[in-house]
Amino acid sequence: MKTKFFTILLLAVVFVACTDRDDDVTLANIRIKNSSSITFDSVQIGSEENVYLNIKPDDYSDYQEFEEAYEFDFVQIEANGETFILQPIDFVGETPLPIGFYTYELSISEEGSAVLNFVLD
Repeated sequence: MKTKFFTILLLAVVFVACTDRDDDVTLANIRIKNSSSITFDSVQIGSEENVYLNIKPDDYSDYQEFEEAYEFDFVQIEANGETFILQPIDFVGETPLPIGFYTYELSISEEGSAVLNFVLD
């Protein structure tokens, strides 16, 4: 009898203690994956408020919250003393990202511009 009680109590504690990472999320959260072979000294997404620093090749940044972000957004990468930019022409017809977690996989094209691959986490 005691064994059943402790088993049920343990299951109840584990069930109540478990939370998902998105339980308290209220905004779009975006991280960067550096899919290039060079270290990104800084990456700016959208406004100057959202800057990521020192992302090594094949590494991920921490998530940052965005009031408003899109699948395809302005990107400025500083690396090896050079600046690489991805500049959307406009956001007509685009819908802001809903609350959730996303990854911008970034690389540099042979022509020297930033390339963004959007991933839903």
